[in-house]
Amino acid sequence: MATKKQTLGDIGLSGDAREQMIDLLNTNLADLHVLYIKLRNYHWNVTGLQFKPLHELFEEQYTLIEAAIDETAERVRQVGGIAIGTLDEFKQHARLSETPGEIPPAEMMVTNLTADHEAIIRQLREDADTAEELKDMGTNDFLIALMQQHEKMAWMLRAHVSNPGE
Repeated sequence: MATKKQTLGDIGLSGDAREQMIDLLNTNLADLHVLYIKLRNYHWNVTGLQFKPLHELFEEQYTLIEAAIDETAERVRQVGGIAIGTLDEFKQHARLSETPGEIPPAEMMVTNLTADHEAIIRQLREDADTAEELKDMGTNDFLIALMQQHEKMAWMLRAHVSNPGE
């Protein structure tokens, strides 16, 4: 990904390390936007017996994701990059996918969102390792905290459809 850089003082990271962190963070930013939009879509369109609790859960999660989007974009800036910020850029760089025109049943919404959180968790584990290898402990710490947020959100979703004995 071609990345524009801002002027940045010496923060102890090589130019190559900063570029890798900028690309990695911008890709995460794109994934967060896809998940945010999917949560909003499901929030608006959920129906059935679980309407109220799911409507509220999806709102809680998109509110958390909205904050994570802002923090991720700010982290891009902190390491000297320019945060991507257009729908075209998000679509180009996101690893998560959408299913335009489809409104799944409530339980499938939960399953889809759980799968997206879990995909992000797996990627964040790899990304945190990359940040550590590049000696960017600030980004490593940031990514681990973000991963923990996604772990909690995935747990909340799984608990919504799991049977008590599972």
